[in-house]
Amino acid sequence: MKVAVMAGDGIGPEIVAQAVKVLKALEPHGISMEMREGLVGAAAYDATGDPLPPESQELAAWCDAILFGSVGGFEYEHLGAKRPGQGLLRLRKDLELFANIRPASVFSELKDASPLRAEIIEGLDLVIVRELTGDLYFGQPRGICTKDNERVGYNTMVYAESEVERIAHVAFRTAMTRKRRVCSVDKANVLEAMQLWRETVEKVAREYPQVELTHMYVDAAAMMLVREPTRFDVMLTPNLFGDILSDVASMLSGSIGMIPSASIGGTKKGLYEPIHGSAPDIAGQNIANPVATILSAAMMLRLSLDCPQGAERIEKAVGAALAQGYRTADIARPGDKRVGTSEMGDAIAAAI
Repeated sequence: MKVAVMAGDGIGPEIVAQAVKVLKALEPHGISMEMREGLVGAAAYDATGDPLPPESQELAAWCDAILFGSVGGFEYEHLGAKRPGQGLLRLRKDLELFANIRPASVFSELKDASPLRAEIIEGLDLVIVRELTGDLYFGQPRGICTKDNERVGYNTMVYAESEVERIAHVAFRTAMTRKRRVCSVDKANVLEAMQLWRETVEKVAREYPQVELTHMYVDAAAMMLVREPTRFDVMLTPNLFGDILSDVASMLSGSIGMIPSASIGGTKKGLYEPIHGSAPDIAGQNIANPVATILSAAMMLRLSLDCPQGAERIEKAVGAALAQGYRTADIARPGDKRVGTSEMGDAIAAAI
């Protein structure tokens, strides 16, 4: 199993180091992999002038999966096409990773960490399937121009029918392994691109008669995620809406530091990362929560590396560490064993 390790910026190196530690703890159980490191984001820009240099592109082509940290920093946002985030977007585009899968569930030990009442999140188990290579993030034309003596910024929301079809198939196939319910999120009442989205999703749904399809406008979906999150099984979303809603869903579990994600395409190769950002304000302080990255490594084992037994060991080890009371600052409550980033990694590795 060949894994490219791209830690990136901010807290990325700290949290990825803990995921690597946990993966190495699997070696006595006969699960090993070759891991090679590569630069991405601001770290790559500082070293090479490119957020995704050729060496990192070659590494991405070599591997079976990418374990990713985070990219970005406030001081780099003026760089345009050289912004750190462009490295990640280019990876997704180059590898045709068009589907982002973000599960949201609650460890029983953390039900009091959620800002919502325990009875609202009891039984929470949903997956957001987000389209990843279209929408406003990639649509053309885009830019900033001068019109009528003032600057005007513009982006284009665009989806081709084939793009919607392929992400819809991912959502329906995911639902077939779960409770067989898909809620497609759009804004078809005001946006033509979303009218096409809804019509195409309904067409794909006819191939999955066992799955119940519903539709919900994005504003209503945001409200319902907070009001009644357990009503959802699989949420199918366009790129922009999924980006926002998955962060809302992350807080249901107690912290954005608990939610992993997988970016996949038409092959087994995928990119696995926590859904949070680089958090430069806490970088280097050993206080970031590494659990989302560690759970992303578990998703990597299950989805790209055909090693479900390794994924299960990691997930059980996370639960065991939480059951022992270990907590990073973002999920800690009075009486918990409050630990740092590396200590949480140690506890999970020891549980394995």
